[in-house]
Amino acid sequence: MNSKNAIGNRHGSAVITLPSDTEFLVTRVFDARAELVFKAFTTPELVKRWWGFETSEWLVCEIDLREGGQWRFVVREGDMEVGFHGEYREIAGPHRLVSTEMYEGVPDPEPEDYALNTMTLDEHDGVTTMTLLVRFASQEGRDAVLATGMESGMQVSYDRLDDLVRQAG
Repeated sequence: MNSKNAIGNRHGSAVITLPSDTEFLVTRVFDARAELVFKAFTTPELVKRWWGFETSEWLVCEIDLREGGQWRFVVREGDMEVGFHGEYREIAGPHRLVSTEMYEGVPDPEPEDYALNTMTLDEHDGVTTMTLLVRFASQEGRDAVLATGMESGMQVSYDRLDDLVRQAG
């Protein structure tokens, strides 16, 4: 695929489906090799360039990329701080990354409050399809996350990621 023709074609193209009562699945195509997409998800200097909004101020971006290692992202948007953290469960780069995720605004979280994220990167001819399966302990947990309006922020982040990996490729 000629990436010059693809610039801008994929913005806003992440699709969310509901494969079960406790899961949602995000699918997004990137005009870049899987290795570049994986690196952008696992390198703090790169994460800071695409995760969140351009107006976000980064406070913490920590990645201990090993099974059992922790990750934590905290940004300030206006007068609000937003944080997420989790643990890496499986690392099989550049095609698979499994981790937990917790929004830090949940008071006294229990282990069942964490989401389990399974990201798969499938590359063909330099184009990578990312699938991100997000599993919750309950339908209520899944629905609460979807009700936050997270999809609009996700689209912005993935558009920024697409721009980043396209430039690097």
